[in-house]
Amino acid sequence: MTTVVKGVKLRLYPNQAQIDQLWQLFGNDRFVWNQMLAMANKRYENNPKSHFIGEYDMNYLLKPLKQEYPFLKSSDSTSLFVVNRNLALAFKNLFQHQGGHPRFKSRHSAKQAYTGQSICVVEAKRRLRLTKLGSIRTSKTNQLTDAKIKRYTVSHDATGHYYLSLQVETEVHDLPKTHQRVGLDMGITNLAIDSNGVKYGTFKAKWFEKQATCWQSKFSRRKRQATVAMRQWNHHHKLSKLELNDYQNWQRAKMTKARYQAKIANQRKDYLHKLTTDLVRNYDVIVIEDLKTKNLMHNHHLAKSIANASWYQFRTMLEYKCEWYGKQLVVVSAKNTSRICSACGHNDGAKTLDIRKWTCSECRTHHDRDINAAVNILNCGLKAIG
Repeated sequence: MTTVVKGVKLRLYPNQAQIDQLWQLFGNDRFVWNQMLAMANKRYENNPKSHFIGEYDMNYLLKPLKQEYPFLKSSDSTSLFVVNRNLALAFKNLFQHQGGHPRFKSRHSAKQAYTGQSICVVEAKRRLRLTKLGSIRTSKTNQLTDAKIKRYTVSHDATGHYYLSLQVETEVHDLPKTHQRVGLDMGITNLAIDSNGVKYGTFKAKWFEKQATCWQSKFSRRKRQATVAMRQWNHHHKLSKLELNDYQNWQRAKMTKARYQAKIANQRKDYLHKLTTDLVRNYDVIVIEDLKTKNLMHNHHLAKSIANASWYQFRTMLEYKCEWYGKQLVVVSAKNTSRICSACGHNDGAKTLDIRKWTCSECRTHHDRDINAAVNILNCGLKAIG
């Protein structure tokens, strides 16, 4: 049994009063971020040699800021502390050359969110109590049974839905040992091919992808038409000015295409979760290859297929699930795994991607390219762990 920290994401169904309160909380967090960032920028502009004001100093500034702007008192105080912590972390990454300069946040951004560390109570199967919001309806809360909630994030995305992301501390039990080992070769036509010859197909959602592409075109066209109409109106009417947001047609297309894109992403994630859980349940040792996805994405002929396969997400899921459930994940180099004969170890040289089957020139063993690579990966992994 192991104690782990995991994330749980629930759908929220707020009423109108709670929606108004949520947007007030989003705005307050955004306001504090912009105020603190403007202060830091002005401080550096006045004296470039001055030290950056840290997280705790920014927390001391919250009290006078609330006195000057009373609407900040309607926020969960812990969420404002989290804003200061995130801003301090952003500047720390900047100073360590691990990120760019923090930017101001806009109320027109597609995603709005705030994070709190207050007490979050499960009231019923589909109901939670949050600070400043009261009792709010959610999707199923079964995952929160016997779990300690450490922090929560309420967000609103481009699809128009509200979500609650929880960081919970819970206990997980090791899965039964199967004494089985497997090597996995990642592919494009098939997501993974194991050393036993089983091929796991890639995720496919052709109809949703077609709809997302169609609505992306409609969104671009409608936004361009709205921009032209807005400029023509403002040119001919001096007293009343229109803004781009006054034209709703392109915003409806924006939400529709965002929902199709979210549907594809959610289905892909669900497919990967089921596949990785099945692998962790059936094998004690899983060996995978260390692929440099960023380098492979430079090939524009394969970039879309590689992105759809989500190799990095697949590996990440395997890593934390193996750690949770007492299994072992081994990562080995992918060098020459498709060239070496798994029967005799002879290197038959480089082969183009269109050659899927070949015969070893040394021992005359006939190989399926992907299965042979998976067997070599498994052998490398077993050699690495002794």
